[in-house]
This record gives sequence, C-alpha cells and structure tokens, in this order.
Amino acid sequence: MFKSYFTLAIRNLKKQKIFVAINVAGLAVGIACFSLLILFVTNERSFDRFNKNANRIYRLYAKWDPSLASDDPNTVYTDYANLAGEPLGAAMKRSLPDVEQTAQLQLPWGDNLVRAGNQVLRAEVGFAEASLFYIFDFPLKYGAKAHALQGLNDIVLTESRARELFGGNDNVTGEVINIKLGPNWYPFTISGVAYDPPPNSTIRFDVLANIEFYRTKGEHAFDIGRNWHPTVDQTYVLLRPGSHLADHREMLDRFMRNYSPMENFGDLAKTWKKKEYPVAIHFQPLLSIHTDSWFHGYAFTDYEKIDPATLWILLAIAAGVLLIACINFTTLAVGRSAARSKEVGLRKVVGAKKRQIIGQFLTESVVLSLVSAVLGLWLAYLALPWFNQLSGRDLHFSFRAYPIELLLIFVVALIAGMLAGSYPALILSRFKAAAVFKANIRMGGSNLFTKSMVTFQFVLSIVLIVCTIVIMQQSSYMINKSPGFDKENVLAIDAAQTDPGKLFPLFRQSMQNQPEIVGVTSAAAGMGAGKNLLSYRDKGFAADVNIIDTGYLRVMGIRLLAGNNLDPELVGDSIKGMLINETTMRSLGWNLHNAIGKQIVPFQGGIGVIRGVVQNFHYRPLGESVRNQAFISSADKGYVNFYVRLRPGNPSRALAGIEKTWHALVPDVPLRYSFLDDDINGFYRSESNWSRIVAWAGGISIFLACLGLLGLASLAAANRTKEIGIRKVLGATEASVVLLVAKGFIQLVALAFLIATPVAWLLMHRWLADYADRIGISWVIFAAVGLCTALLAMAAIGQQAIRAALLHPVTALRSE
Repeated sequence: MFKSYFTLAIRNLKKQKIFVAINVAGLAVGIACFSLLILFVTNERSFDRFNKNANRIYRLYAKWDPSLASDDPNTVYTDYANLAGEPLGAAMKRSLPDVEQTAQLQLPWGDNLVRAGNQVLRAEVGFAEASLFYIFDFPLKYGAKAHALQGLNDIVLTESRARELFGGNDNVTGEVINIKLGPNWYPFTISGVAYDPPPNSTIRFDVLANIEFYRTKGEHAFDIGRNWHPTVDQTYVLLRPGSHLADHREMLDRFMRNYSPMENFGDLAKTWKKKEYPVAIHFQPLLSIHTDSWFHGYAFTDYEKIDPATLWILLAIAAGVLLIACINFTTLAVGRSAARSKEVGLRKVVGAKKRQIIGQFLTESVVLSLVSAVLGLWLAYLALPWFNQLSGRDLHFSFRAYPIELLLIFVVALIAGMLAGSYPALILSRFKAAAVFKANIRMGGSNLFTKSMVTFQFVLSIVLIVCTIVIMQQSSYMINKSPGFDKENVLAIDAAQTDPGKLFPLFRQSMQNQPEIVGVTSAAAGMGAGKNLLSYRDKGFAADVNIIDTGYLRVMGIRLLAGNNLDPELVGDSIKGMLINETTMRSLGWNLHNAIGKQIVPFQGGIGVIRGVVQNFHYRPLGESVRNQAFISSADKGYVNFYVRLRPGNPSRALAGIEKTWHALVPDVPLRYSFLDDDINGFYRSESNWSRIVAWAGGISIFLACLGLLGLASLAAANRTKEIGIRKVLGATEASVVLLVAKGFIQLVALAFLIATPVAWLLMHRWLADYADRIGISWVIFAAVGLCTALLAMAAIGQQAIRAALLHPVTALRSE
C-alpha cells in the first residue's frame, strides 16, 4: 500500500515541478536557517559540559559589603586570600568535608615570550595546581596526568603550541624550553602535552606552569623595572556528589570568620556594627559562567560571555523563521491541491476510500518535507563556514555532539509534512464525486485559515526586518561616533615584555626624526576591548585612574576644558597633581570655575590636587555611561602602552620605520601592535555579529513570506478562474482583473504592517534602553519597511495576477 502511495506521489510531484521546487526550496531554506541558529544557541549553552563533573564544579568569588567596596560595588573578586597568605581553596579543602578537590589558577597577564632553540613566539603563560587536571577534563596527548606539573619547573603545553615551537612535532615531553617572565628567562621542562582545550571551555590555556614556581618567586619578581602588572587568581572547587554547600550561607559565613578573623581587618573591626560579615564567599556554578552577564570580576573578563536574553531572542528568531517556512509549505500545499479536485473525484468513482485519499496526500506532503529536511541540512552544512565568520565561532555539525537537535529537525519536518498534507486531504476526501464533476468545489482562497497564516508570516517578517535595521543602526552609530578623542591613525604598541621606563624615552626620540610620525606617548592602561584601567576608591571617592605620559592629551586628541596639563617638572612630588574628567568634577559638586586647585584627600595615600579638567570621552563602550576618571603621571615613565600618531594616508612607510627602530632597541622582543580604532571597535564586535545574524534571518523570513504569498495567489487564481472569465466577457480590462486578484493580498500585508509596527517598536525600545548612548527610532524606518514589503508582495503576486488577467475568456470558462 505504502509503495503504491509513494509511486503515485512521485508521479504527481513530477507533474508540478515548479511548485514542488518552490515548496521544497522554501522549507529547506527555513530548516537551514533554523539549524544554524539552533547550532549556535546549543553551542553557547554547551560551555564546559564536556567536563564529566561539570555540575559539581564551582568558581569561588568574594563580594565585599557595598560600603567597603574598593571599586564598583558590583565588582567581585576571585582572588581573595587571608593575611596569612593561605590559598582559599586549600583552606576550604581542609575545613569543609563537602569539598572533594580544589585547584588554583593564576590567569595570564598578557603574552610572554617562549623560546625553543631558535624559535621564539608569544604565548599566554598561566600557572596552575596539578589538581586542575583532576577537576577538569583536559586530557593529555603525551605524558601522564599523575606527573603533570609535579616539579617546580614543570609545564604543560597544548598540542598546537608544541607544534609551533618544535616545527610540527608535538611529542615533546621531557624537552626544555625557556620562558621570559619579567626581565629574566627561566628554563622549564615539558611534563605533558594537552589536547587543545575545546572552544566552548571557560578555561583556556597555551602554556601552564606549576603555580608553586610563581609562589616561590613572588609576583614582583616578574616586573620589568617599574612595569607593574595585575595578577588575578581563580579558585575552582569540586564538591562531593549531593552536596548543598554552595547554597549553605550559614556554613560559608562561619568558614569566612575562621579563615579571615575580624581582628585581621584592623580599624574596621572596631567600627563594624553590622551583623553580616564584611566579606562573603560565593560559589558560581561552572555551567553558568559563560552566561552570567552580571558577573564583573576585578581586572579580568571571561572569554566571550553572552547574555541569556540574547540566546532566547535567537531561539525566538529560529522558531519564527521555521514557523514561517512551515506556514509557507502548508500554504503552497493547499494551493497545489486546489487543481486536483477532479483527480480526487475520479479516484472516488473507481472505488478509492477516504483513508486512501488522505494517505495519498499525506505521503506526498511527508516525502516533500523529508526531502526538504535533507536539503536544508545540506544547505546549512555548506553555509556553516560563512556562518562561523558571521558569528565568530567555530561550529561543526555532529550527530554525536548534537543528536537531539538533528532529530528535532526531522521531527519538525515530519510534523510540517503531516500538517501540510492533512488540510487539503481532509477537505478533498470529504467531497462527493458528483459535486466534484459539477464544478462546485472551492477550496477557499479567501478563507480565514490561509489568510491568517500569510498575515502572521508577514507580521513576523516585518518585526524581524525593523529590528534588524534598528540593531544595525545602533551598531553603526557606536562604531562611527567619535568617542571624544581622535582614535584614527593611532598605532597601539604592546611594550609589556620590555622595560618601558628605559625603552620609552629612546623610542620617542627615534620617532621624532620620522616625518610620518606626528607624536608618541604612553600610558599604564590601554583603551579598547580587553583593556582595563586601574580603579581607585577611598572614603567615598571612586575613579578609574590612568597613569599617563604628559604628552598623552595632545597625542590622543583629548580636549582640556580648564586648568593646565600635568607638569613634567612636578611629577613625583608628594602632592599628586591630577586631571579629572567632567563626570568626576560634577560628582564632587564642582564646576569649571572652581575645580582647579581643589584637593582630594586621601588619594593613593597622599593628596590629589586638581590641575585640570578634561572633556568626557568614552574609554568604555558607548553603551555604558562615562565613569569617573582621573589621570596622574609618574617619574619613571614605566607605562607599557605606547601610542604613536601617524599622519593620514598609507601607513606602510611609518610601520616599516617603527619596526626597524623597535628591533634596533629591543631585538629579542617581537613588535606587537594594533590600530587603536580597531581596538575600540572591538567593544562592538558582538553587536556587529548579532546585527548581521538578525539581518540574515530577517531577509530569509521575507523571502519565505513572499513564497507563501505566491502560494495563496495561485490558490485564489485557481478558484476564481471562471469568475475572471465571466468578468472579461462582460468587458473587464486586464488592469481591473489584476487589481481584483491583488487587492485582497495587499490588504493582508497592510494588516500585517499595522500589527507588526507597535510590536517592533516596543521590542526595540526595550532593547535600546540598555544603552546609555543610543539612537532614536525614526518613523522613516517603519515607512521604508512597509513600502518595501508591499513592493515585494506585489512582485510575488503580480505574476499570478497578470497570468490570470491574460487568460482567454473561453479557456477560463471551460476550466471548470
């Protein structure tokens, strides 16, 4: 029986090749889009799940009472330790039975130079306890886990770094390499080679050394001159199965009182009146780290965190596009079946039963939907490299990795096929054969079901298109708007592996002789994505502090509104001269007329005297409000961020001169640079990727909606063929016939526009509310989207309307 249905289905589908192609292509494109978006969301939700004990692993962090926070009150600290210096994890393992294992990880503070023979490369060097490999599933390709990081000078490399250092060979356990930490080179023995950490891992590393080496040397042993760098620890704990320690507030508070007794807080112990302890320890689940957008850790940022709201929005877009595709598939199936009433009548005359007719229609529809699913997955596979570039991820289709997602696609396709075949099958199988041959059958090109589906398609599509335009405009606005200083033609050089106190004066002097160079300056803190400023808070005054060379304002194009620049002659005085921005001035209750000469006491253990006020500028993303900011200078000029302003034009000659000078001054340190505008634009990379994904989905949704409209137009034309013939006999013109067929569909698009407009405005209004500096939502966007949608709709239905209008009246009258 099924074989017969299948054979007949193939024959019928061959007769309607164009409709079949459109039907299959529409659902396939929808499934491809759905597959890619689901793959992206699933990958984001899969972070760290490759660890078999992931649901028992937590990251520790401390949070101070807001009145005591030395930074933003929302800032948390992963590197809390007591005055005795005992690691937090070790104390927990000793004191709390529910703690099965702990591991401390010292995060890299930038790139280090790594040398093997004559090969020198930059790599991020972190320090960790050997227990890290017992808590996390980072398997070793070579070497034994029991021996990794056991010796003081042991290191573990990733396989990719090993191949880079040793010319393609990664079986290098026992080999000795040298790493430059601060001013000195240290030998390390490779005790293990690990597989590269998965891209969906919170913890990533190139080179891991034994943390005991770091503790033995002390953090300042790795400073170069006065080149200070921040160090941040993370502590991970593995709890025993069934433990509720992470939520046991009373037990954790008791532990903190023993770990850091109140008397260790000095004067605070005498004045603290609150019942709550001044600092609390918290457990952050490993599986939440990637999506905890609220988590703001001191001096570091987790890799590529994503807001859960973004994932829900992408899921909604994926579901919307797939729904549009399924509606389109159903509408076209109905349109295709409208001309088959006589076929059904003939089959009933020769004895076909109702269930056989239903089975035939369902078979045809399911075959089409399954073919569409296979084609959709193939399209998604072909588009995956492009989508990876779009999303900034390295995604792969894998039935083993994503079995539920792939099965879901086929289940959805099967359901779509069943629904698309059920509607015409149930209607046509219900008709009596005599009624069919009397031409009394009309399948409702004007009925509520088909109209509702097409209207809903266009509502979703218009909402997506409006949201796409607003998101892209906001992204473009942030990228192109001036941050308040001149970010163009500025080269940012990383001098972290040098002694900048000695290097900077020589470098600046050499640059003065090059006509392509406008100016050179330096600063302790960089600007742009991944760069942090130093934070300071004392007795109610809080600011982001940058230590700058006195030529910083001029080279960076920062405007001085009042007072004077920092004076090189006064640098190093016990009274610290400082510049503040407008936000700091207003927060202290001053203005441009009285701020100069004011004092901030205490400031970094001394007195800060305001020498000037600079115009506000955005050193953080434009989506954030401008924070308090202060600038000071220092006598040693040990600032690791060099900035070189180039003359506009081709920078190649200037770059060649800079590289030549750099290698002459520090031949053992490779030059590393970037353009400042690229660093600043890095803040908006996620918004840019996000807007392109939404634009891509919006375009597909409009394409699919127009296909659905084409199906409805073909259905209406099929049902009104005789009516059109009669009208033409009575004198109706081709133009009036086209208007007759098209009018109803334009009304549907207009209704969809009226429904979609307030929905899109509300969604975008709420989305923009998260940005401190944002665009307005112009009515022009809605007008343009409405006009373009109407034109696309006319293009979709125009072919069917014109075709119906040009049909000869005799042919039209004989069609039924």
